[in-house]
Amino acid sequence: MPKLRLSKLFAATDKLPVFKMKLLVPVYIAIAVLFAVLISRGDMQLLAPAGTVAVFQSKILWAALAFVLIVGSTIVGLFFFVIFHYQEGKGKRYEPTWATSKVVQLLAWFIPSVAIAAISFAVWNTTHMIDPYKPLAGNKPPVTIQVVALRWKWLFLYPTDRLATVNYVEIPINTPVNFELTADAPMSSFWAPSLSGQMYAMPGMVTQLHIQADKVGTFPGSAAEINGDGYSGMDFTVKAVPATDYASWKDDVRGSANTLDYTSYTQLAQPTSYNSVAYYSMSDQNLFNEIVMQFMAPGANQSTLQVRGAQL
Repeated sequence: MPKLRLSKLFAATDKLPVFKMKLLVPVYIAIAVLFAVLISRGDMQLLAPAGTVAVFQSKILWAALAFVLIVGSTIVGLFFFVIFHYQEGKGKRYEPTWATSKVVQLLAWFIPSVAIAAISFAVWNTTHMIDPYKPLAGNKPPVTIQVVALRWKWLFLYPTDRLATVNYVEIPINTPVNFELTADAPMSSFWAPSLSGQMYAMPGMVTQLHIQADKVGTFPGSAAEINGDGYSGMDFTVKAVPATDYASWKDDVRGSANTLDYTSYTQLAQPTSYNSVAYYSMSDQNLFNEIVMQFMAPGANQSTLQVRGAQL
């Protein structure tokens, strides 16, 4: 392999004055400081978990960020070292033996392999721990909430309590919540970043998502995937409250003058966007099943519909 000089490898950078190259250093520092400020202010919901599932997801993201920081900082540091140390005029000769260096080849393969293996191990274990279909263990009975993705709003049904809401869901803290999701519209992605990962809601199907809020708060949620003209207005709010406040809220909603049955549901299901929060008392406890079954083959028996072996 012929000997190489840095002046040939970095011909473009050699033509730049040193002070211009040094300007890149504060730019990188400014970006790092800005990123740290955004995280400390809590603007990144994924890194500010408020629930059991979100905590595990946050750990994965922090591990990935740490890996990127270590690798990225090393690369940037070596870049500036080579630029300044071997700058033309300093008399330094750049004569690498990469083609024959076993040490360089070993490091080039060993370090990335170890990093990828470590990340894969952590992600594999954590992913199985927070399987969205896996119920969360808790000391309190779980709350079941049925979710219907419409165009372009979210309908939440509380079958046991016979109430329903639009674009708003209230849950008790420190209590497992079992979401059953379907759609009466194009496929949508249900996502509340502070509490869980995303889960698809699809017509004629029932998917599941298990979450638990560990502290009181109000958390934004949205459709995480474009699904039509009104996508930008398909947001909802999750409010986690103490058990006593949750019981009081249910009593208030059950007293709502608005009643939701299949007839009123068909009107609600008409395409609209940027919908205000609405509350309903629910007269039809089987409404969710009827919404799912309307996409099944004619003559299908509702009693045969199961989710993971559990009768709907």
